[in-house]
Order: sequence, then structure tokens, then C-alpha cells
Amino acid sequence: MTNPEPVDESGEGPAGSAYEGGRSPFRPRADVPMVQQISPVTAEVTEYTGRRLSVDLVAGLTVAALTIPSAMAFAGLAGLPPVSGLYAVLLPTVVYTLLGSSKQLIVGPEGTVSALVAAAILPLAAAGSDEAVVLAGTLALLVGAVFVVAWLLRLGWIADYFSLPVLVGYLAGVGVVLIAGQLGKLLGLSIEASDSIPQLVEVMREAGDANGTTILVGVVALMVLVPLRFLAPKFPAALLVVATAIVASWIFDLQSHGVAILGDIPSGLPSLGLSFRHSFDLLPAALGIFVVSYADGVLTARSFAGRHGLNVRANQELLAFAGMSAAAGVSQGLPVGASGSRTAVNDQMGATSQFSGLIAAGAVLVVVLFLTGPIEYLPTAVLGAIIISAAIGLIDPASFRDLLATSRFEFGLALVGAVGVVTVGVLRALLVAVLLSIVDVIRRSARPHDAVLGWVDSIGRWANVSLHPRARLTEGIVVYRLDDRLFFANAEYVKGRVHEAIRGAPYEVRWLVFDAEAVSNVDVTAAEALEDLGEELGRAGIGIALARARPYVRDVLDDAGVTAVIDGERFFPTVRSAVAWCDDQRRTQPGTTVG
Repeated sequence: MTNPEPVDESGEGPAGSAYEGGRSPFRPRADVPMVQQISPVTAEVTEYTGRRLSVDLVAGLTVAALTIPSAMAFAGLAGLPPVSGLYAVLLPTVVYTLLGSSKQLIVGPEGTVSALVAAAILPLAAAGSDEAVVLAGTLALLVGAVFVVAWLLRLGWIADYFSLPVLVGYLAGVGVVLIAGQLGKLLGLSIEASDSIPQLVEVMREAGDANGTTILVGVVALMVLVPLRFLAPKFPAALLVVATAIVASWIFDLQSHGVAILGDIPSGLPSLGLSFRHSFDLLPAALGIFVVSYADGVLTARSFAGRHGLNVRANQELLAFAGMSAAAGVSQGLPVGASGSRTAVNDQMGATSQFSGLIAAGAVLVVVLFLTGPIEYLPTAVLGAIIISAAIGLIDPASFRDLLATSRFEFGLALVGAVGVVTVGVLRALLVAVLLSIVDVIRRSARPHDAVLGWVDSIGRWANVSLHPRARLTEGIVVYRLDDRLFFANAEYVKGRVHEAIRGAPYEVRWLVFDAEAVSNVDVTAAEALEDLGEELGRAGIGIALARARPYVRDVLDDAGVTAVIDGERFFPTVRSAVAWCDDQRRTQPGTTVG
């Protein structure tokens, strides 16, 4: 095979080149009309058919059946009237339909976000009060403002740096918090504590005053909800339980037996308004909700989009979440997020576009306008059971087992995150979770993966001797590979690892071949460390050769003066050629000290 003709210094490609005229080999996505950039759903309009509408109609109605009871339950969890949860479905869903880039994602009240809302507003207002509704609206507007700032700064990449182990632990902890917070409703007790451990202590102390009929209602609801959650995830079990409970409550007058019910729920559309009460007090919570809702939303959207070969635009999601948060804030709602369970059902039902979410919101609108009367008979224990059923889904033992099998450190991160949520509260634990993610990034950077290489005949290349114990070594030579960038945080660690590799060799070492193919970057500190390493090894009679170093890395080493220690002639295009040259030097000059 002949070598390709090189490109000349002017940058003009040779005749017949695929990149004539200096054209970049990277082609960005074709320009998208401005209206489609702002509102991705507009691209669907011209291609939308009756068949797609029928599919989206079924999916939307199914999602609505899950949304109505869960939205009321999560509003109660946030310390708000149940109708606030229904309001938080209406305008936010319309806005996400117009601005969102995911075809499957369903947004609305969500357990984790609702727990954060409760932690923020309940110290400032009584649960269910008008003041709590106003504060929730203020908080939603603040969340929207944070999303706008993030969108202007194009911070969509933030979602890529939220560690999975921390997210697994955080969600598990939130699941425990949600369950602890609903035990009082299931037992018919009025629990004053707001934190998980005090709640559990109070439940145990007051257990003797539990209402037997309330317990029966809650247990029956759980016996239906929990099995169907796993056995028939498409089935609207929550809607079935709610409808049955409303009928039973009316027929048997459960309120007279000590069972708490929702009571009067106003019908009609929410009034629109702006409020910025306690903005400074609520800003930290807004930042926390931004991190959680965005990370969870983008991860959920990407996971479902990937199944269909679709793309989710991270920065566009910032704009969509900003709009739907603001919409919730002006319509007596609460901060909202992405619902993984309802999104899964939407996808399972074959939804083809964002219109399925719009149809679900339309069904909720019908309930708000005409069906709030019957809902007043719903026992609060049933809403508690719905939240517990959803919370169980946040606790994923399989993920913990996978983390333990893969990395004990990452398992420890997840465990610390889970315990932190339960012991110090959701908001403080969120800060701990972010810090743990940063610690995880630092740990990975400071302790990069590396390997000593040997020649493996069966695969015809140099490979990790730990994975290929029968790999052939070349006497007197150690081949060391670093699988990460070389910079100030890991420079000393890499130096130490090179010395360990030399000490661990089964023969006297005369040459070190540094395989730098995976080294994407070298900073000044690392260049100096590499220079020091060359001098240290030179004094021990060991020379260094570099293989497969990238041109950019070579330039940095030249500028830093490293080539004064590691001769420029010792840079090789392959590990094989570097080892062959070093072996030849070892044979022809066996007693010479190498500088």
C-alpha cells in the first residue's frame, strides 16, 4: 500500500483530494431554519399524519391517567394544595411541547423536585396555605431565571458531569425520604417533623394512635400499586386506585371513620400572576432544583431518544426548562421536572412526537374544569401510597450491585450520597452530591489508567501484560502506556508509576518506551515532570524513547525544553519501531550510560 500524498505547507490539498481548497474535514450540521431552532416541534407539523395522531392520542390519554393522581400527590408532598399539581401540568407542558427537543419526554410535578420544594418553602409557610402557593410560584420563577442564565452561557455540558454513582445514591436517598414522609398519611397520624429521621421517630412514638381504617385503605392501595408497577407498567394503576378510592370513600363515608380526605378543590383555570417574595431566601433552593431537574431531565431524554436514533439538544433543553419553569411560576404551580415513569409509558405506547404530552395536558384540563368535585372524596392515604409506589422505583438495588462489582469507590460515593440525603436533608445532600461528583472527577484525573505493554502474537499488537500474561517482553526494555492526559494533577503520580514499572521488570532495565498515543494534552507542569523523569532515569543509566506522541504534544515538549533531555531522535511513530531502536541500542552499546 502506498503512502498518501502529503499536504503542502500552504494548506492546499493535492489534486483530487477530498478536502480541496483547505476545506475542513469536519462538517457541522446543516443550517436549521430559525423557527425550528427555537421550536423543534414545528418540524413535525408538515409530516404529521392521521395515523401518528391516533397513536399520540392513545399515548397521551394513557399518560394523563398516570399524571392526574401523581401530580396531586407530588403537590401534597411539596406542601401545596393538590390542585397546584394539576396546574403545574397545564402551561408547563404546552411550553415544553413548543420548545423541547425530545419527542418522548413528559414533564410535570416530580418526586425529587417536590421534595426540594418542600424543603425550601415549608420553613417559611404552613403546608397548604396561600403563602406556600405564592412561595412555590416564586421558586419556580427563580428556577426559570437560573435556566435562562445557563442557556445564555450555553452551559448544556453541565449534565455530562453529573456522576452516575452520585445520581444513583442521591435518588435512592430521596426515595427513602419520600417513603418516610408518607408514613404518617398511611397511618392516619399528623406528623409535625419535616426531616426523615425525626419523622420516623415521631411515627414510632405516635403509632399507638394510628387509625385502623386509614391503615386498611393505604395497605390495599399499596397492594395494588406496587405489584402492577413492575408487572404491568403500562396499566394506569394509580388512576384505578384513585377512582376506586373516591367511590369507596363516598359510599362508605370514610371521613366519618377518621379517614382524612382531600376536601374542597377549586375548579377552573388558575389565575396568572408574578411574585418574588423571599427571593433571596429561595435562591439556593432554585440552584439546587436547577441542577437536579436538568441533570435528570437530560439523562432521561437522552436515554429514550437513543433508542430511536434521535438527538436531544442539551442547550435547547435549557431553554425549554426555563420556559416551563416560568410557566409554572405564573400559573399557581410549582417547580417541575421530567418524569421518568411517565416518559417510559409514553415511549412504550409508541408516541411519535411532543403532541402526546400536549394531549395529556388537555385531559388534565378537562379534569380541572369539570371533575374536581369527585376528587374531594379522595383519601390522603391513597396519595401517600402513590408517592411511596413512585419512591420505590427510585431505589435501584441492581445499580448498587453493579457499582460494587465495578468499583468499590464509586459504590462508596453512591452510599454516601444516599445516607447524606436521609441524614442531613435533601438540599444539603444535593451540595454534598455535587462535591462528590467533583471529587470523583479529580480522583479519576489524579489516578489515570496506565499499563505495561508486551507483544501479543495472537492479536498482532502491543497490549496490557496484566490482561495478557503470555505477552512477550523485550529484555532490557519497559513499555509504559498512559491512557489519559498528562497534567499538573497527575504528573507526580505518573512519575511514580514509571519508577514502579521499572522496579517491577523481571530484568535490568536500560530503556523506557513511553507510549503516548492516548496522551491528548500536556501542560507546563507535566512537561517539567517529564523532563525531571528523563534526568532521573538518565542518572540510573536508563534512556527514554517516546512512541506515537501527537504533534501538539511534541510541540509542547519542544517549547518546554524536554527534547534537551529526551533527544528529538527518540520520537517514533509506533511502539514497535521504538522498541526495535531501543533494543538495537541495548545490543550495540550494552555498557553505555544513557542520558
